[in-house]
Amino acid sequence: MKTIVLSFLLLAATVTTHAQRICVIDSKYILDKMVDYKDAQTRIDQMSKTWQTEIDTKMQEVDKMYKSYEAERAMLSDDMRKKREDEIVQKEKAAKDLQKQHFGYEGDLFKERQKLVKPIQDKVYNAVQKMTQGKYDLVLDKAGGVTMFYADPKLDKSEDVLKLLGINK
Repeated sequence: MKTIVLSFLLLAATVTTHAQRICVIDSKYILDKMVDYKDAQTRIDQMSKTWQTEIDTKMQEVDKMYKSYEAERAMLSDDMRKKREDEIVQKEKAAKDLQKQHFGYEGDLFKERQKLVKPIQDKVYNAVQKMTQGKYDLVLDKAGGVTMFYADPKLDKSEDVLKLLGINK
């Protein structure tokens, strides 16, 4: 499928009135060759594993509390049942909140990845821009499917489309 999409893009580029110069990179391959990236990934993996263990421990405690509650439920008064149920629910909520804090959208894992990996990705991006400056109009990245890594701003025709639609800035 990647080959078909890449072939289509290359064919479309050669059919256009302006010959576009295109190159392909594999950012995953590049990153995997960088020691800094491997170190950052190792740190992130270790943090992630530590946080997951912490969450798993809390969820096991919740499970243990629930099983204990189920075994004793028949012998508890309504007030005691309610109190135990509330404790279980609070403990489970705390575990899920911790999970969200660590792994949720813009959680600790996201922040750590931004702090550790983004500067390395920026370094790759800058190197590609330096390498392609003036030589290529379009840089495609084949890592994780074909995506556009860089496009010469002169190729952006968004303003022309807006004009055709009658939309002004």
